[in-house]
Amino acid sequence: MDADLTRSAQAGDVAALGTLLARHQAGMRAVAVSLLGNSPDVEDVLQDAAVTALRRIGDVRQPDAVGAWLRMIVRNACRTRLRSTTYPLSVDEVALASLDLTPEQALDRHALRDWIWSAMDELPPQIRLAIMLRHFSTSVTSYQQIADACGVPVGTVRSRLSLGRARLAEALLATADTAHSDASQLMAASEREARETLAAAERGEFPAVLAERWSPDVALLSGPEPIVGHDFLNRGMDSDLTAGVRQRVRHVVASRDLAVWEMDLLNAPDNPEHCPPAVTWLMSLRDGRVQELRLFHADRVAGLTAQPVN
Repeated sequence: MDADLTRSAQAGDVAALGTLLARHQAGMRAVAVSLLGNSPDVEDVLQDAAVTALRRIGDVRQPDAVGAWLRMIVRNACRTRLRSTTYPLSVDEVALASLDLTPEQALDRHALRDWIWSAMDELPPQIRLAIMLRHFSTSVTSYQQIADACGVPVGTVRSRLSLGRARLAEALLATADTAHSDASQLMAASEREARETLAAAERGEFPAVLAERWSPDVALLSGPEPIVGHDFLNRGMDSDLTAGVRQRVRHVVASRDLAVWEMDLLNAPDNPEHCPPAVTWLMSLRDGRVQELRLFHADRVAGLTAQPVN
C-alpha cells in the first residue's frame, strides 16, 4: 500500500501524499514527542515535515519504506531544533538520501517542483512570502527572523505559515491537472537579474538599472514610514561602494511577483566592520518592476535584525 501511494505521490498525486502523511502521522508525532516533549514545537516540526515531504518525495528510493523516511525527516528536524534555539530548522538543512537520478526520475522531480510553485502562486503575497522564507530561503528561516524581515509580530508569522500550509494543500489539489510553468526558468531569470544588478552597480550604472527595472515610486520599507523613490537607494548603494563594500549573490528564491535575493556583504580589508556579513533583499513586483523593497541585514553576533540601508 505504501509503495503504491509513494509512486503515485512521486508522479504528482497530492492526494496520495496526503494519505501517506495521514497513515504515518501517529508515528511521526511519536518521534517528535519523544525528542521534544509535549511542547508547541511538536506541531511546528510536523508541519515543516509535511512540507519537506512534499518537496522531497522524489528522493524516496524504497517506496515501501516511506514510513521510515518520514520519521527520519521528523527526527532530523527535532535534532536541528534542539541543537540551536537561534536558527530553527530550514527544510534545506534536513539530511536526506539522494542518489543519481535517471532522466525519467529527473523529469518527474522537475514536474513536481513546477507544480508546487504553481500552487504557491495561488497564495496571497504576504502568506507566500512567509512560506518562501521559511521553506526555501537559506538564512531567514526562524519565526523571529521572518517577523523581523517582514516587519510583523512573531504571532503573525505563525498564523501566516499555518494558513499558508493549509492553503498550499488546497492549491495543490486545485492545480493538479493543470499545466505548470517552469519554476527553474523563473528562478534562473531572477538570479541573473540579481547578478546583473550588482555588476551594473559596480560599473556606476545602478541608477540606470533602477530606471529600467524598478518603479519610479518604489517604496523602501525601513522604519515607520516608507522612503519612496530612487534617490535614497542610489545614495545607499553609492555609499557602500565608496566604502569598498561589495555584494555577492548567495541564493535566490522567486515566484510570480515576489523575489528574495540573499547576498553576502564583502567589506574592504581596511574596514572589515563597515557592514554586517549578509543582507537579504525582499522585493514585491508588479508587471515585472520592483514596487516595494525590504533590506534585512545579518547581525554579526546574535542572528538577524532589520536595518536600514547603509
